[in-house]
Amino acid sequence: MSRISWLTRHPIAHRGFHDLNRSRWENTLSAFAAAIERGYAIECDVHLTLDGEVVVFHDNDLMRLTGTEGFVWQRTAAEFGALRVGGTADHVPTLAELLALVRGRVPLIIELKGIPGKDDGLVAKVAQALKSYAGKVAIMSFDHWLVRQFPDQAPGIPAGLTASGDRPHEIEAHFSMLGNGISFVSYSVVHLPNQFISFVRDRLKMPVITWTVRDQPMVDKTFAQADQMTFEGFEPPLVA
Repeated sequence: MSRISWLTRHPIAHRGFHDLNRSRWENTLSAFAAAIERGYAIECDVHLTLDGEVVVFHDNDLMRLTGTEGFVWQRTAAEFGALRVGGTADHVPTLAELLALVRGRVPLIIELKGIPGKDDGLVAKVAQALKSYAGKVAIMSFDHWLVRQFPDQAPGIPAGLTASGDRPHEIEAHFSMLGNGISFVSYSVVHLPNQFISFVRDRLKMPVITWTVRDQPMVDKTFAQADQMTFEGFEPPLVA
């Protein structure tokens, strides 16, 4: 059995089990706690702060999620801790806070968000945080320059490529990343099927998860073309 067979065992809550940012917002401790309560795996996003810490946050800029001007790389971890997400009581958590909350109770898939010139040390810092973590965890990224760092800076941590697109040049770029030790792929459900995904599943026997699944047709497409879904906006059943 693959060392990451756990990756496809249960549905993966996209940025935690949020309610489409009505009252329980994405990438917050409340959304992660709700996913744990339901037994879902958790997908989240991380960025590097001004002072070289890792925070759980999706966007490059702060406005949509905190109502504040500026960019993620301009704030310290302490400043992020003082920011409220969506006007709720939830603050922007650090990766350390997320790991302390999850404590291995459900699998965790961490997407590293790169910003050219502002993400030096992100892979190493995430790897350092995960060194003493006992739970099931994997890392992934859209950003090829970060994926290329995974083998050297995050050895031993299951690593994946996050990807999208079905045009020839996009598919070719994805194939070029197979030499970087990845062990799974997270792919946009709207761009399935395609040659790359067929190759990694059928020839390399590599697990594929989809993003972001929001309705039954997307669920059906996922399980016709991939192995598990990253979902939001509904509550899928757990399958033992």
